Amino acid sequence: MAAGELGPLGGYYFRFLPQKTFKSLSTPETTSRLRQWSMLGRIKVQAFGFDQTFQVYRKDDFVMAFFKDPNVIPNLKLLSDSSGQWITLGTEVKKIEAINVPCTQLSMSFFNPLYDEDIVRENGHIVKCLDSFCDPFLISDELRKVLLVEDSEKYEVFSQPDREEFLFCLFKHLCLGGALCQYEDVLNPYLETTKLIYKDLVSVRKNPQTKKIQITSSVFKVTAYDSVGMCYPSTKSHEQTFSYFIVDPIMRHVHVLYHCYGVGEMS
Repeated sequence: MAAGELGPLGGYYFRFLPQKTFKSLSTPETTSRLRQWSMLGRIKVQAFGFDQTFQVYRKDDFVMAFFKDPNVIPNLKLLSDSSGQWITLGTEVKKIEAINVPCTQLSMSFFNPLYDEDIVRENGHIVKCLDSFCDPFLISDELRKVLLVEDSEKYEVFSQPDREEFLFCLFKHLCLGGALCQYEDVLNPYLETTKLIYKDLVSVRKNPQTKKIQITSSVFKVTAYDSVGMCYPSTKSHEQTFSYFIVDPIMRHVHVLYHCYGVGEMS
């Protein structure tokens, strides 16, 4: 194809980057935590490169081009609802939804309100509460309450803009886990794992003028539909089934963070 000629969808061409590994998900410590949270074997990060300047206002074109790309189709993995095995998307995407997820947080002090409001004790222990259900989640501590129960008195400790931040979303997903999630008694494993994965996925650089560190990645929560209905990240909708596209416009990489709710690997 001649230089300057646009591809089928506005010129984004993708390539799979299998050699790019995400150590945050494979360390022994993270592996054992994901096992406890019933997410092991059901969460994955894949990297793809692209060849054009990324512009946020064209995110829908970008995501649609991604799902149509011949280098993506045989490589993008998802979990089959029926078999529980990793498969590729064997259907044609007709429509996509890409929701902008703010990604501005650079410090874990973002979670300090958990200590200030007696959700977590000074020693890191999560304060227990009477069991209740917020379908399908069991709520047995103040942390789950602040994550899920909108009319609880401490829900306000995180504002609506805070809750939309990618750092918060990641933390919440890890806290809620999979179908047989065993909750932690202390906060630290959640914070540590959130931080590791976040740092692995999100790109930063020093602003040449201000010398301040800034995040360069754009994050989108992505859903795709075929002629029947939703096909990605799954055909079944669940708060804990998700795919986030983390786009690095400088390296021209997109990291796909995927999880499908279910029973994780035990052994």
